[in-house]
Amino acid sequence: MPLFDLPLEQLRGYTSSVAPPPDLQDFWDATIREARTFPLTATFEPVENHLTVIDTFDVRFAGYGGAPIKGWLHLPANRPAGGRLPVVVQYIGYSGGRGLVNQDTRWAQAGYAQFIMDTRGQGYGGITGDTPDPHPSAGDVAYAGLMTRGAGSREDYYYRRVYVDAFRAVEAAQAHPEVDASRVVLAGISQGGGIVVAVAGLAAGRLDGVIAALPDVPFLQDFPRSIDIAPRGPYPEIAAFLGRHRDRYEPMLAVLNYFDGVNLARAATAPALYSVALMDDVCPPSTVFASFNAYGTGAAKEIEVYRFNNHEGGQEHHWIRQLQYLRKLLG
Repeated sequence: MPLFDLPLEQLRGYTSSVAPPPDLQDFWDATIREARTFPLTATFEPVENHLTVIDTFDVRFAGYGGAPIKGWLHLPANRPAGGRLPVVVQYIGYSGGRGLVNQDTRWAQAGYAQFIMDTRGQGYGGITGDTPDPHPSAGDVAYAGLMTRGAGSREDYYYRRVYVDAFRAVEAAQAHPEVDASRVVLAGISQGGGIVVAVAGLAAGRLDGVIAALPDVPFLQDFPRSIDIAPRGPYPEIAAFLGRHRDRYEPMLAVLNYFDGVNLARAATAPALYSVALMDDVCPPSTVFASFNAYGTGAAKEIEVYRFNNHEGGQEHHWIRQLQYLRKLLG
């Protein structure tokens, strides 16, 4: 895939035309307040993972509407007794779920607590999942996939539920006695990276303890531009839906505006390390820079650029970069 978006020098200064709705914070205040009326009831059941260096717990907690959300908590087996570990709360890419019990333990191998959230209604793609989406809007008229599910209203849109699940996943991770609730790191690739941006913004003023955000080639940023120029991946689901429902463009953009990472990023305060791939035709680089440039007025932030990569981004090279970043941040 050749370079198809703006030149890098223009990307570094690119800002989105997206503007937050005037009641954005009120909407999310009410949403989080409603979510917290359901007891979190986080449970951690030890499970066999067939590994000698990692201990794993099967997690359940109450997400949006009190629906049960699953996850894994991995801890280094050689952790000091009575200690508390910084925790990496990890969100998954589009169509994936939490995976098998021992499928991804690398943050725990590096010495952190690792909390992986299953994504409701997903897990049908490359990584298996086990959490349904019971919301009635899951049966609405929508394009195949998740991008237009419930998009007739901000109350019913699919990502309202996912963002709440992700916010409560942080609270669930903090509830474990061996996790340091004051040192939470958010991490994720693609959809997971977009969820990182959303939770970083939603946490500001609502949830203590988030100290870093690691959005890797993040999805769910700058919806208007992404719909217009992304030739591959989930964004074209929206374009395909609008190709038939020609009168829905403006109303749908009005709904998506409440979930656009560019708008949610503005409120974030935690330091952030982004990544972007300049040949990415799934999450176009201009949309990632739109999010990065909007992120947290005054917040410390860095972005790693992978010039010759598509949506795979920096992969193992970027994970080393993230490790170095966290070790410097945490001391």
